[in-house]
Amino acid sequence: MDKRVGWALAALAVFVGWWQWGGYGVVLALTVVVFWLLLQFYRALRVMQAAGAAPVGHVANAVMLHARLNKGMTLLEILPHTRSLGQKLSDPPQESFAWTDANGDRVEVTLDNGRLTQWQLIRAAAAEGEAQAPAQPGA
Repeated sequence: MDKRVGWALAALAVFVGWWQWGGYGVVLALTVVVFWLLLQFYRALRVMQAAGAAPVGHVANAVMLHARLNKGMTLLEILPHTRSLGQKLSDPPQESFAWTDANGDRVEVTLDNGRLTQWQLIRAAAAEGEAQAPAQPGA
């Protein structure tokens, strides 16, 4: 959900609470909003704690990760699929991260303003084939 929609709903809850029940409604609405924020914080904390316990840039299966990615995902939505923090390749506003599996397959993702815009799977066999290809004479 977009942050603006969330904050608009929170403001609407406070207004409706005030309109319906006065001060008690405002207190109830603020309690619900704070509870929602605590749930979001706890979710982020759990994801980061689980990802921080694994080796950086390692994923169990790069092909499965590649299949699970969707355009518009946030890093917080990607990390449960990887179960580890990615190896950082570039800085914001277009951040890039990479994860490699035991076979050498690699997934590179690019986040633009925190949202997944592109990703690619680099197979180890293809990378080895390109590296072992003989150079053309005179090139």
